[in-house]
Amino acid sequence: MRTRPARRATWTVAVTAALAAGFLLSAPGTGRAIGTNHVAGPSHTAGAGHTAGTGRITAPSHTAGSPAPAPASAPAAASEPGSPKTVSSGWSIPWGLSWLPDGSALLTERDSFKVYTLTQSGTKRQIGEVPNVVTTGGEGGLLSIAVSPSWKSDHYVYVMHTAADGNRIARMAFDGSALSDYKVLVDGIRKNTYHNGGRIKFGPDGYLYATTGDAQSPDLAQDKTSLNGKILRMTPDGTPAPGNPFGSLVYSYGHRNPQGITWDAEGRLWEGELGDSKYDELNLIEPGKNYGWPICEGGCSATGMTDPKRQWPVAEASPSAVAYADGAIYMAALRGERLWRIPVAGTSAGTPKAYYTNHYGRLRTVESVPGPGTKSLWLTTTNADNNGDGEAGSDKVFQIDLG
Repeated sequence: MRTRPARRATWTVAVTAALAAGFLLSAPGTGRAIGTNHVAGPSHTAGAGHTAGTGRITAPSHTAGSPAPAPASAPAAASEPGSPKTVSSGWSIPWGLSWLPDGSALLTERDSFKVYTLTQSGTKRQIGEVPNVVTTGGEGGLLSIAVSPSWKSDHYVYVMHTAADGNRIARMAFDGSALSDYKVLVDGIRKNTYHNGGRIKFGPDGYLYATTGDAQSPDLAQDKTSLNGKILRMTPDGTPAPGNPFGSLVYSYGHRNPQGITWDAEGRLWEGELGDSKYDELNLIEPGKNYGWPICEGGCSATGMTDPKRQWPVAEASPSAVAYADGAIYMAALRGERLWRIPVAGTSAGTPKAYYTNHYGRLRTVESVPGPGTKSLWLTTTNADNNGDGEAGSDKVFQIDLG
């Protein structure tokens, strides 16, 4: 298991000058189911049809600092992300973030079990707590949240959290004022102190996707009858989505501790995954594919395994979330304390570049800001957790303009 290095207490003159000038640091349900989230501490740490996984992986990955095979098509260059601007402060481990139709966001706090609305002008309001949540002394608690694509008519929001009997996906009603009507959709996902996964999002096909960790039992990732170490795909009622490869909730398997999923402009599903001691991964997800853990960590030659598109030494990443914007995947790093930008074109991932290295601490969640013509991200820190060096209330929500 991995420990987090001490935060730097001093800065070089060159770094300080660059930051002062605004430059960015870079370094090249209804059906019950059977069945965790990584930190850089004790572990590295209703539509029809789906659009994800249309591309196939054809080449092995490489580390961020080593030569890479040339991509099949070179991703187009795009503008640089600007300096982060504080939207809101006073948070403690803001984990999940999902947008409401009016452009405001719902955010969760992992250890307080509270849910808030946050407007783009920075107005914050608590709308309730999620019941039946427990912590694990590590990565468990209230994890992510997803607003129903039909929220204006059904008023549903979805949460993933740790409960006494394991990890759950539940649905609640939000009438614009308060949360109510908690209902469990999927349970039986094994929990542990670490490796709880925890990210849920609705895909462009209208189905709900969820990432689950191996619960510190690596063999579960290769067991297709287990919900651990998987990406799950389900209807809004928590039943297996039509077209799932095994007729169950399981969409892909062989994952260690995936915490980030996003879709590119063509509907391909990308995933960020925390490795053990060697490599973290960016994967292009296809239904039914085996992504290797624990047989492989990073690219390998084992038969039947799907290699990542990119991989990083664990000290440089520990990815918790990924988002697509401006022709690229943006990946928030915990232990690496930086935001990675990876240009993508088709099924190819270009050369990663890092921003804000060691300046804002541990970065938990990144999401694209919605709206016509909007080119911005929201980014949250998570320095108030058991692997950070911040106090309760020290975390922030930033906006980053992609200009």
